[in-house]
Amino acid sequence: MNQNTDIFPLSKTKKIKGNRRLVREKVLQILYALEMSENSSLQMIFDHIFNRIFKFDENFESKNEKLLKPDEIIELEADYPIEWDTDDREFGIKLMNHYLELKDLVAELTTTFSKNWEMSRIAPTDRIIIGLAISEFLKFPEIPVKVTINEAIELSKEFSTEKSAHFINGLLDSIRKHLTEEKMINKEGRGLVE
Repeated sequence: MNQNTDIFPLSKTKKIKGNRRLVREKVLQILYALEMSENSSLQMIFDHIFNRIFKFDENFESKNEKLLKPDEIIELEADYPIEWDTDDREFGIKLMNHYLELKDLVAELTTTFSKNWEMSRIAPTDRIIIGLAISEFLKFPEIPVKVTINEAIELSKEFSTEKSAHFINGLLDSIRKHLTEEKMINKEGRGLVE
């Protein structure tokens, strides 16, 4: 590797400001990486994707201790650093933890309301997007249900297949109706109560 090349060449002059949409994107990427990787710790993946703290050593042989090679990092991450505020960071951590906590309920709801679809046939990205939305329905009383569904649709447009947005929209609407009837969605405040 060239001695003058930064190992992690983020822009030195520009930054982008983190926001909730970007938090959702990063949490989706973290959960996808966690699901697809073997023996990787959640903290290491979180540091790689959210905090952009990379762990690698040219001389280290175990592939279980690092996600990317230095050359891959240079190729993938030569861009603007993200400036997160405390609220965004906390939102990301809470969203990720609630997703993991509710995984069984999400699988049950998805299986129940995805007519003619087995969980194994639903793309991993779509399953995670659905799980994140259900987590927001149930655990974030300050986020309107419509915002959650719109954000899920936008994530699916960016990270999944053409047909995913329609599938996710319909599925989340059915799940929302069920959770509302069961009084499991508790939104409070102006503009949050339907």
